[in-house]
Amino acid sequence: MNTTPDPSRPTSRLRRELRREVPSTVGLLADARDFAAMRDYPTFAFHPDHDYTDYLRHIDALLRSLAAQGIHTTVALFDPDEYADYCAEHGLDPDSAPTRTRFTAELACGPALPYTGQPVEELVPLLVDAAVRQATWEYAGAVLAGVGECADCGEDIGRASFERASTLLRRLVDGAGPGHHHLVCSIPTEEEQLTAVLHAEGPAEPGGPPRTRGRDELDFLTVLAAGLALGGPGGLVLRSTTEGFRDRVHGWRLDRGRLLALSAAAVFDAYCTDADTGDPVAPEPGVEYCAGYEVDGPGPHD
Repeated sequence: MNTTPDPSRPTSRLRRELRREVPSTVGLLADARDFAAMRDYPTFAFHPDHDYTDYLRHIDALLRSLAAQGIHTTVALFDPDEYADYCAEHGLDPDSAPTRTRFTAELACGPALPYTGQPVEELVPLLVDAAVRQATWEYAGAVLAGVGECADCGEDIGRASFERASTLLRRLVDGAGPGHHHLVCSIPTEEEQLTAVLHAEGPAEPGGPPRTRGRDELDFLTVLAAGLALGGPGGLVLRSTTEGFRDRVHGWRLDRGRLLALSAAAVFDAYCTDADTGDPVAPEPGVEYCAGYEVDGPGPHD
Protein backbone atom coordinates (compact mmCIF):
# COMPACT_ATOMS: atom_id res chain seq x y z
CA MET A 1 0.00 0.00 0.00
CA ASN A 2 1.45 3.35 -1.04
CA THR A 3 0.90 5.93 1.74
CA THR A 4 3.20 8.62 0.32
CA PRO A 5 1.34 11.94 0.67
CA ASP A 6 0.16 13.50 -2.57
CA PRO A 7 0.64 17.26 -2.39
CA SER A 8 -2.35 17.73 -4.67
CA ARG A 9 -4.74 16.24 -2.09
CA PRO A 10 -5.62 17.86 1.25
CA THR A 11 -4.37 16.10 4.38
CA SER A 12 -7.93 15.59 5.68
CA ARG A 13 -8.86 13.72 2.50
CA LEU A 14 -5.80 11.48 2.79
CA ARG A 15 -6.74 10.63 6.35
CA ARG A 16 -10.30 9.76 5.32
CA GLU A 17 -8.94 7.46 2.64
CA LEU A 18 -6.59 5.78 5.09
CA ARG A 19 -9.42 5.40 7.61
CA ARG A 20 -11.31 3.27 5.09
CA GLU A 21 -8.41 0.81 5.18
CA VAL A 22 -8.49 0.40 8.96
CA PRO A 23 -10.96 -2.30 10.10
CA SER A 24 -13.32 -1.75 13.03
CA THR A 25 -14.69 -4.07 15.70
CA VAL A 26 -18.01 -3.39 17.42
CA GLY A 27 -18.80 -5.15 20.70
CA LEU A 28 -22.49 -6.04 20.89
CA LEU A 29 -24.34 -6.69 24.16
CA ALA A 30 -26.53 -9.77 23.80
CA ASP A 31 -29.54 -8.81 25.91
CA ALA A 32 -31.12 -6.37 28.35
CA ARG A 33 -29.36 -7.98 31.31
CA ASP A 34 -25.92 -7.37 29.81
CA PHE A 35 -26.96 -3.83 28.89
CA ALA A 36 -28.03 -3.16 32.48
CA ALA A 37 -24.70 -4.48 33.78
CA MET A 38 -22.75 -2.05 31.58
CA ARG A 39 -24.92 0.89 32.66
CA ASP A 40 -23.41 0.50 36.13
CA TYR A 41 -20.27 2.17 34.72
CA PRO A 42 -20.77 5.98 34.73
CA THR A 43 -18.59 6.41 31.63
CA PHE A 44 -20.78 4.05 29.58
CA ALA A 45 -22.50 6.16 26.92
CA PHE A 46 -26.05 5.09 27.77
CA HIS A 47 -27.85 6.55 30.77
CA PRO A 48 -30.67 5.19 32.99
CA ASP A 49 -33.37 6.61 30.71
CA HIS A 50 -32.10 4.45 27.83
CA ASP A 51 -33.23 0.86 27.41
CA TYR A 52 -31.89 -2.06 25.39
CA THR A 53 -34.09 -1.15 22.42
CA ASP A 54 -32.47 2.32 22.33
CA TYR A 55 -29.07 0.67 22.51
CA LEU A 56 -29.78 -1.63 19.55
CA ARG A 57 -31.09 1.30 17.50
CA HIS A 58 -27.89 3.29 18.07
CA ILE A 59 -25.66 0.28 17.36
CA ASP A 60 -27.55 -0.33 14.13
CA ALA A 61 -27.01 3.30 13.11
CA LEU A 62 -23.30 3.06 13.98
CA LEU A 63 -22.86 -0.07 11.86
CA ARG A 64 -24.63 1.52 8.89
CA SER A 65 -22.50 4.65 9.25
CA LEU A 66 -19.26 2.64 9.23
CA ALA A 67 -20.41 0.68 6.20
CA ALA A 68 -21.29 3.91 4.38
CA GLN A 69 -17.70 5.05 4.89
CA GLY A 70 -16.42 1.85 3.29
CA ILE A 71 -15.01 0.53 6.58
CA HIS A 72 -14.93 -3.24 7.10
CA THR A 73 -16.58 -3.94 10.45
CA THR A 74 -16.59 -7.09 12.57
CA VAL A 75 -19.24 -7.59 15.25
CA ALA A 76 -18.55 -9.68 18.37
CA LEU A 77 -20.40 -10.35 21.61
CA PHE A 78 -19.38 -8.11 24.51
CA ASP A 79 -19.84 -10.13 27.73
CA PRO A 80 -19.83 -7.91 30.87
CA ASP A 81 -18.67 -10.77 33.11
CA GLU A 82 -15.75 -11.59 30.83
CA TYR A 83 -14.98 -7.88 30.64
CA ALA A 84 -14.82 -7.60 34.45
CA ASP A 85 -12.52 -10.64 34.62
CA TYR A 86 -10.33 -9.17 31.87
CA CYS A 87 -9.97 -5.88 33.75
CA ALA A 88 -9.12 -7.63 37.01
CA GLU A 89 -6.54 -9.86 35.29
CA HIS A 90 -4.77 -6.94 33.60
CA GLY A 91 -5.17 -4.41 36.40
CA LEU A 92 -7.31 -2.08 34.27
CA ASP A 93 -10.02 0.37 35.28
CA PRO A 94 -13.31 -1.09 33.95
CA ASP A 95 -15.04 2.30 34.07
CA SER A 96 -12.99 3.63 31.18
CA ALA A 97 -13.71 4.02 27.48
CA PRO A 98 -10.09 3.15 26.49
CA THR A 99 -10.32 -0.08 28.51
CA ARG A 100 -13.58 -1.05 26.78
CA THR A 101 -11.92 -0.27 23.45
CA ARG A 102 -8.94 -2.49 24.27
CA PHE A 103 -11.21 -5.38 25.32
CA THR A 104 -13.39 -4.96 22.23
CA ALA A 105 -10.35 -5.07 19.94
CA GLU A 106 -9.40 -8.46 21.39
CA LEU A 107 -12.92 -9.81 20.80
CA ALA A 108 -12.20 -9.91 17.06
CA CYS A 109 -9.96 -12.94 17.73
CA GLY A 110 -12.94 -14.93 19.03
CA PRO A 111 -16.38 -15.73 17.59
CA ALA A 112 -17.27 -12.76 15.40
CA LEU A 113 -19.21 -11.96 12.23
CA PRO A 114 -18.60 -9.46 9.45
CA TYR A 115 -21.24 -6.77 9.17
CA THR A 116 -22.86 -6.97 5.73
CA GLY A 117 -25.86 -4.71 6.24
CA GLN A 118 -28.08 -7.13 8.16
CA PRO A 119 -30.34 -5.70 10.93
CA VAL A 120 -28.64 -5.79 14.31
CA GLU A 121 -31.52 -7.89 15.71
CA GLU A 122 -30.46 -10.67 13.34
CA LEU A 123 -26.83 -10.45 14.43
CA VAL A 124 -27.51 -11.18 18.10
CA PRO A 125 -28.76 -14.80 17.76
CA LEU A 126 -26.09 -15.55 15.16
CA LEU A 127 -23.37 -14.34 17.50
CA VAL A 128 -24.81 -16.25 20.45
CA ASP A 129 -24.86 -19.41 18.33
CA ALA A 130 -21.27 -18.82 17.25
CA ALA A 131 -20.20 -18.36 20.88
CA VAL A 132 -21.95 -21.58 21.93
CA ARG A 133 -20.29 -23.50 19.09
CA GLN A 134 -16.90 -22.10 20.06
CA ALA A 135 -17.39 -23.10 23.71
CA THR A 136 -18.54 -26.58 22.65
CA TRP A 137 -15.51 -27.02 20.40
CA GLU A 138 -13.12 -25.88 23.13
CA TYR A 139 -14.65 -28.24 25.71
CA ALA A 140 -14.67 -31.19 23.30
CA GLY A 141 -11.07 -30.40 22.36
CA ALA A 142 -10.12 -30.37 26.04
CA VAL A 143 -11.77 -33.78 26.44
CA LEU A 144 -9.69 -35.20 23.57
CA ALA A 145 -6.50 -33.68 24.94
CA GLY A 146 -7.14 -35.11 28.38
CA VAL A 147 -8.00 -38.75 27.68
CA GLY A 148 -4.36 -39.74 27.40
CA GLU A 149 -2.91 -42.89 25.87
CA CYS A 150 -4.29 -46.38 25.46
CA ALA A 151 -3.11 -48.62 28.32
CA ASP A 152 -2.75 -51.58 25.94
CA CYS A 153 -0.90 -50.10 22.95
CA GLY A 154 0.16 -46.58 23.99
CA GLU A 155 -1.80 -44.93 21.16
CA ASP A 156 -2.97 -41.34 21.70
CA ILE A 157 -6.70 -41.89 22.24
CA GLY A 158 -7.71 -38.35 21.32
CA ARG A 159 -5.86 -38.36 18.00
CA ALA A 160 -7.09 -41.84 17.12
CA SER A 161 -10.68 -40.90 17.97
CA PHE A 162 -10.53 -37.83 15.72
CA GLU A 163 -9.20 -39.95 12.85
CA ARG A 164 -12.00 -42.47 13.40
CA ALA A 165 -14.57 -39.66 13.49
CA SER A 166 -13.30 -38.44 10.10
CA THR A 167 -13.69 -41.93 8.65
CA LEU A 168 -17.17 -42.31 10.13
CA LEU A 169 -18.33 -38.98 8.71
CA ARG A 170 -17.22 -40.01 5.25
CA ARG A 171 -19.05 -43.33 5.56
CA LEU A 172 -22.19 -41.65 6.91
CA VAL A 173 -22.46 -39.18 4.03
CA ASP A 174 -21.36 -41.71 1.41
CA GLY A 175 -23.98 -44.18 2.62
CA ALA A 176 -26.71 -41.54 2.49
CA GLY A 177 -26.10 -41.03 -1.21
CA PRO A 178 -26.71 -37.88 -3.25
CA GLY A 179 -28.54 -34.89 -1.83
CA HIS A 180 -28.25 -32.55 1.14
CA HIS A 181 -27.58 -34.13 4.53
CA HIS A 182 -28.20 -32.59 7.95
CA LEU A 183 -26.32 -34.33 10.79
CA VAL A 184 -26.73 -33.78 14.53
CA CYS A 185 -24.42 -35.38 17.08
CA SER A 186 -25.22 -35.21 20.79
CA ILE A 187 -22.86 -36.34 23.55
CA PRO A 188 -23.69 -36.08 27.28
CA THR A 189 -20.71 -35.40 29.55
CA GLU A 190 -20.34 -34.81 33.26
CA GLU A 191 -20.33 -31.03 32.86
CA GLU A 192 -22.51 -30.30 29.84
CA GLN A 193 -24.34 -31.64 26.81
CA LEU A 194 -22.19 -31.40 23.70
CA THR A 195 -24.14 -30.89 20.48
CA ALA A 196 -22.80 -30.29 16.98
CA VAL A 197 -24.66 -29.74 13.71
CA LEU A 198 -23.29 -30.23 10.21
CA HIS A 199 -24.72 -29.63 6.75
CA ALA A 200 -23.09 -31.72 4.04
CA GLU A 201 -23.59 -32.50 0.38
CA GLY A 202 -23.08 -36.00 -0.96
CA PRO A 203 -19.59 -36.62 -2.35
CA ALA A 204 -18.91 -35.80 -5.97
CA GLU A 205 -17.91 -39.44 -6.47
CA PRO A 206 -18.49 -42.58 -4.35
CA GLY A 207 -15.99 -42.82 -1.52
CA GLY A 208 -14.95 -39.20 -1.90
CA PRO A 209 -14.93 -36.66 0.94
CA PRO A 210 -18.23 -35.03 1.91
CA ARG A 211 -18.68 -31.45 0.80
CA THR A 212 -19.05 -29.35 3.93
CA ARG A 213 -18.33 -25.90 5.36
CA GLY A 214 -14.83 -26.03 6.82
CA ARG A 215 -15.26 -24.83 10.40
CA ASP A 216 -18.59 -26.63 10.85
CA GLU A 217 -16.93 -29.92 9.92
CA LEU A 218 -14.14 -29.37 12.45
CA ASP A 219 -16.67 -28.66 15.21
CA PHE A 220 -18.72 -31.74 14.32
CA LEU A 221 -15.71 -34.08 14.14
CA THR A 222 -14.37 -32.82 17.48
CA VAL A 223 -17.66 -33.50 19.26
CA LEU A 224 -18.07 -36.93 17.65
CA ALA A 225 -14.45 -37.78 18.49
CA ALA A 226 -15.02 -36.77 22.11
CA GLY A 227 -17.96 -39.17 22.27
CA LEU A 228 -15.87 -41.98 20.82
CA ALA A 229 -13.00 -41.26 23.22
CA LEU A 230 -15.20 -41.11 26.32
CA GLY A 231 -16.84 -44.42 25.46
CA GLY A 232 -20.14 -43.38 26.98
CA PRO A 233 -23.61 -42.87 25.55
CA GLY A 234 -24.49 -40.50 22.74
CA GLY A 235 -26.47 -40.29 19.56
CA LEU A 236 -26.27 -39.21 15.94
CA VAL A 237 -29.09 -38.45 13.51
CA LEU A 238 -28.78 -37.90 9.77
CA ARG A 239 -31.59 -36.40 7.69
CA SER A 240 -31.27 -36.51 3.91
CA THR A 241 -33.08 -34.36 1.39
CA THR A 242 -32.92 -35.49 -2.23
CA GLU A 243 -34.94 -33.94 -5.03
CA GLY A 244 -37.85 -36.15 -6.08
CA PHE A 245 -37.81 -38.27 -2.89
CA ARG A 246 -39.21 -38.07 0.63
CA ASP A 247 -36.83 -36.89 3.31
CA ARG A 248 -35.12 -39.81 5.06
CA VAL A 249 -34.01 -39.92 8.70
CA HIS A 250 -31.40 -42.42 9.94
CA GLY A 251 -30.06 -42.83 13.46
CA TRP A 252 -27.16 -44.30 15.44
CA ARG A 253 -26.19 -44.59 19.09
CA LEU A 254 -22.77 -44.47 20.68
CA ASP A 255 -21.91 -47.42 22.85
CA ARG A 256 -18.44 -48.07 24.33
CA GLY A 257 -16.73 -46.08 21.63
CA ARG A 258 -18.64 -47.51 18.66
CA LEU A 259 -21.35 -45.98 16.47
CA LEU A 260 -24.13 -48.57 16.23
CA ALA A 261 -27.10 -48.39 13.84
CA LEU A 262 -30.60 -47.96 15.29
CA SER A 263 -33.62 -49.80 13.98
CA ALA A 264 -36.30 -47.91 12.06
CA ALA A 265 -38.61 -48.23 15.08
CA ALA A 266 -35.98 -46.75 17.40
CA VAL A 267 -35.38 -43.86 14.99
CA PHE A 268 -39.15 -43.21 14.84
CA ASP A 269 -39.41 -43.27 18.65
CA ALA A 270 -36.47 -40.90 19.07
CA TYR A 271 -37.75 -38.43 16.47
CA CYS A 272 -41.37 -38.56 17.58
CA THR A 273 -40.86 -38.13 21.33
CA ASP A 274 -40.55 -34.79 23.10
CA ALA A 275 -37.07 -34.79 24.66
CA ASP A 276 -38.19 -32.68 27.65
CA THR A 277 -41.56 -34.24 28.55
CA GLY A 278 -41.36 -37.70 26.99
CA ASP A 279 -44.73 -37.12 25.33
CA PRO A 280 -45.34 -38.45 21.81
CA VAL A 281 -44.94 -36.01 18.91
CA ALA A 282 -46.82 -36.42 15.64
CA PRO A 283 -44.65 -37.78 12.78
CA GLU A 284 -43.56 -35.14 10.32
CA PRO A 285 -45.38 -35.39 6.98
CA GLY A 286 -43.25 -36.42 4.03
CA VAL A 287 -40.52 -37.96 6.19
CA GLU A 288 -39.45 -41.61 6.12
CA TYR A 289 -37.93 -42.95 9.35
CA CYS A 290 -35.23 -45.47 8.39
CA ALA A 291 -32.81 -47.76 10.18
CA GLY A 292 -29.22 -46.65 10.40
CA TYR A 293 -26.71 -48.44 8.20
CA GLU A 294 -23.38 -50.01 9.09
CA VAL A 295 -20.58 -47.44 9.33
CA ASP A 296 -18.40 -48.69 12.19
CA GLY A 297 -16.54 -51.93 12.72
CA PRO A 298 -15.08 -53.45 15.90
CA GLY A 299 -12.57 -51.35 17.77
CA PRO A 300 -8.85 -52.18 17.74
CA HIS A 301 -9.10 -54.08 21.03
CA ASP A 302 -12.47 -55.84 20.47
